[in-house]
Amino acid sequence: MTASSSRTAAPAPAGTDRWRALLARPGWRWAGGAAMAAVALFIVWLLVRSAMQVDWPAVWRALRGLPPATLALAALLGWAGHLAYGCFDLFGRYLVRHRLSVARTMAVTLIAYPFTLNLGSLVGGVSVRWRLYSRLGLNVGQIAQVVVVSIVTNWVGYFALACLVFWRWAPPLPPSWSLDGGQLRWLGLALAALSAGYVLLCAWRGGQALTLRGHSLPLPRWPVALSQLALSCTSWGLMGAAVWALARGHAPYPAALATVLLGAVAGLISRIPAGLGVLEAVGTAVLSAYMPVSEALAVVLAFRALYYLAPLAAAAVALLATELLWRRRGGGQETSSQNEL
Repeated sequence: MTASSSRTAAPAPAGTDRWRALLARPGWRWAGGAAMAAVALFIVWLLVRSAMQVDWPAVWRALRGLPPATLALAALLGWAGHLAYGCFDLFGRYLVRHRLSVARTMAVTLIAYPFTLNLGSLVGGVSVRWRLYSRLGLNVGQIAQVVVVSIVTNWVGYFALACLVFWRWAPPLPPSWSLDGGQLRWLGLALAALSAGYVLLCAWRGGQALTLRGHSLPLPRWPVALSQLALSCTSWGLMGAAVWALARGHAPYPAALATVLLGAVAGLISRIPAGLGVLEAVGTAVLSAYMPVSEALAVVLAFRALYYLAPLAAAAVALLATELLWRRRGGGQETSSQNEL
């Protein structure tokens, strides 16, 4: 018997019911959608306006001037970052205790991650994972728990690195951002508190799952939580290293890492898939303190090609091959043979 069926839920206050009824009206839904569309259009307008001011011939020359050895090193670091992220679902495998092999679990993550980067979390983080995992025999509850554990792993490392970067080295930001170095330091400290809180929660629970509104969230013991933190920091750190390699020493590593960290949050807030244009704007703003604007933009564009687009092409081929293989074998036969994976 589940916790939700063993006790009667407390009735919601009358005021809460009125608010829910009000928000459920079609007019409010239309207004919310219109507001989000207006924000997206405003961001697109800003990006187009900024793009019109860029010296694109100079950017192209800077891109062509990147040495093949530099591109190879950045690609190697980028693929290493993908490999580190590919281990995130292993924590879910450990906690959920499903029977898929380590190799097959990592393969699912490595296919889904590029779709997450380029098309958003609902496509890569949920849809692609659900399609692959469900065909391999995992149920909806197991898939949801694996995805949540992966998301938590990703962000606990982000929060810790953001504190380290913003507290020890505040990136130079444009005056129009209305955000100074002191505010960034305190923001980083607040984010690090979330990572520390997660580790402390795992230590307090001693490996027992956390139940919220009838949903169970598996929690590891604190040594595993520290492993999540370390692996996530490694993944984000390799992303920053790829940007730093492309900058060829003209920008310090903290600036390259700040480009990745700030670009990820800015893209998430903007809700534009892959942060298209947002990452470029943020990266150019940070890196242009150390190199010409055209070279800074070239670095970010090369990073997008190597870390976002090239892995997406490989993941699309792998996903297509997987679909064809499943169809050839007759559809759902793999779900009954997990031990063979």
